[in-house]
Amino acid sequence: MSSQPPTRRRLLTLAAGTAAAPLAHGAASAHAATDVAPTAIAARATTVASVSAPPTWFVVPFALDQVTLGNGVFRQKRDLMLEYARTYPADRILAVFRANAGLDTRGARPPGGWETSDGNLRGHYGGHFLTLIAQAYADTRESALKTKLDHLVGALGECQKALAQSGSPRPSHPGYLAAYPETQFILLESYTTYPTIWAPYYTCHKIMRGLLDAHTLAGNGEALEIVSKMGDWVHSRLGRLPKAQLERMWSIYIAGEYGGMNEVMTDLYALTGRAEHLAAARCFDNTALLDACAEDRDILDGRHANQHIPQFTGYLRLFDHTGEEEYAAAARNFWGMVAGPRTYSLGGTGQGEMFRARNAIAATLDDKNAETCATYNTLKLSRQLFFHEPDPAYMDHYERGLTNHILASRRDTRSTTSPLVTYFVGMGPGVVREYDNTGTCCGGTGMENHTKYQDSVYFRSADGSTLYVNLYLASTLRWPERGFVIEQTSDYPAEGVRTLTFREGSGVLDLKLRVPFWATGGFTVTVNGVRQRVVAESGSYLALSRNWQRGDRVSISAPYRLRIERALDDPTVQSVFHGPVLLVAQSQEQGFRMFSFYKDFRLRGDLADAIRPEGRPMHFTTHGMTLAPFFVGDDIRYHAYFRRSEPVVVFGAANSGVPNRTRADGLTFLDVLWAQAPFETSARFVGAVRALADTWLSDGLFTRAERDRVVAAAVGANLRN
Repeated sequence: MSSQPPTRRRLLTLAAGTAAAPLAHGAASAHAATDVAPTAIAARATTVASVSAPPTWFVVPFALDQVTLGNGVFRQKRDLMLEYARTYPADRILAVFRANAGLDTRGARPPGGWETSDGNLRGHYGGHFLTLIAQAYADTRESALKTKLDHLVGALGECQKALAQSGSPRPSHPGYLAAYPETQFILLESYTTYPTIWAPYYTCHKIMRGLLDAHTLAGNGEALEIVSKMGDWVHSRLGRLPKAQLERMWSIYIAGEYGGMNEVMTDLYALTGRAEHLAAARCFDNTALLDACAEDRDILDGRHANQHIPQFTGYLRLFDHTGEEEYAAAARNFWGMVAGPRTYSLGGTGQGEMFRARNAIAATLDDKNAETCATYNTLKLSRQLFFHEPDPAYMDHYERGLTNHILASRRDTRSTTSPLVTYFVGMGPGVVREYDNTGTCCGGTGMENHTKYQDSVYFRSADGSTLYVNLYLASTLRWPERGFVIEQTSDYPAEGVRTLTFREGSGVLDLKLRVPFWATGGFTVTVNGVRQRVVAESGSYLALSRNWQRGDRVSISAPYRLRIERALDDPTVQSVFHGPVLLVAQSQEQGFRMFSFYKDFRLRGDLADAIRPEGRPMHFTTHGMTLAPFFVGDDIRYHAYFRRSEPVVVFGAANSGVPNRTRADGLTFLDVLWAQAPFETSARFVGAVRALADTWLSDGLFTRAERDRVVAAAVGANLRN
């Protein structure tokens, strides 16, 4: 918005010209019955945390280390990020913390970007890096990663102690830990705006989350002690402030951005049982927006997207521990305001970091759509909502964003100096992805994205009787409580049969297989080669109940079809998909490409009549252009949306000469006609044309002569399959 200060991304660009989970991703949380002293925390936390799910969860995730990725694109992207995790120097991450604490920086330079020696967001990247290393260790169990993580945590503990003992100025509470003095937090309390200060509690959240992940994913007890003290400091600052002051702070653009502080404080409370930590979580209630969303009033237009998305995951966690329905209702309704009405075809949201008007898709396409951080947080919210209510719509949205935005956000080249991830992902015509983002918010979440692909492939019911198969990624699940080891072989995101094999274990289990919303070309299941007589409805879960035995094999086939999705505000602006995969036209042109398909349709009414395989897997050609899967991480100019041009009613070579007029909902005569396909015979096709032409005539969209010419063209076309 023109009335807002420049975006952080814009400031980074200017600077470049002058400068040289729920509780982690596995076990859910439930608070302890009594307060726990820091010494007790350290004593008990020598192994990975394992605490029970809250009673509000009907579905529970598996720990990150219980699911391993198989071969394929997801593993390749993960391996690129693992190389960065192993190689990037820990001392560079620690430099800004040590400098602030008056400790020797060991000659290390800060990472750069926003993570500089004088940056107002410095320290946030270190929190993300902690999560990166913790996730990487949970996934691989590489001892060198654990050593690196323990080194990072130990150094941060030294900084916290140095600040408490001799900080200049000395913090207001010995739990303070940041890469800059407490000044930013003090200034926020007097409503200082961005960019004088940036987002101090956002930075605090990243550090706290990284430390919690170091504890819950890698069993580092010191990390829990450090973050518990930080939680005490947060309460000491905010617990004394009037509610009106807090609400005004959180309403400030960017300066009041606090990431998921309410989530991390609630997760901390789940481990410590300290009432102060839950009280501090409630200090982050952004009441005006919270109340509006609880009442399902959409006031998102013009708000900073990623400033608000993570707040709602925090509200869900507060619901888990307070039982206050307003929190849960707000989260559900907020998700509904974003997923769909404000979501581009790749699964991302926002224009230039901002939410725009509801349903404004075509009107907002440019080179600064879909901030990658926002998708990271929307997917977190989607999976948390699924824990509370296993609605397949949440996982449909998750799959869309994971496959078409997150997977696409990592460049397909090696680097040990940069995460090589995206910030904005433009959806306008002829844009190009830009990678790097060392030190930015999206650089931080980008490091995390590619080391937790497996966190939502499988869930289980709270009572352990049901296994949800949400994503068809090559992977292996180890479920020791039930004795199962289940391997999934799959070429996803490419088309193909997905096979689940029970490698170990036996017993009664309800297997729930997600039938994706896009699976309109059939969904068949066989068990040990025998086809199951089950009804598979797209956008649902199909249940198989059986006493499973070692060696049992479940094979799932869901053929991909080419399909289009229309922009909500302009049906002529469209994207094309192959099953779940967004296809983008590769073209240097920077205006909308015009596509026309209906003239090539046969009776089956399939886009495959107009879009042909190119020869490479998942690549197609149309109108002289290559359509490529968007997840390929390159820097070729692309068109995620095209403009559909079907000006005249044409059937094959038979041109009626009649304008293809549009009715009130934006759909044309040919849109409505071909939505009825396939047609079994040419006679049935002609009958459908005649009936629809009569409707267009009665609605005043055709004259009698035009109606007759359209029917005559249908008869003369003599279409076949």
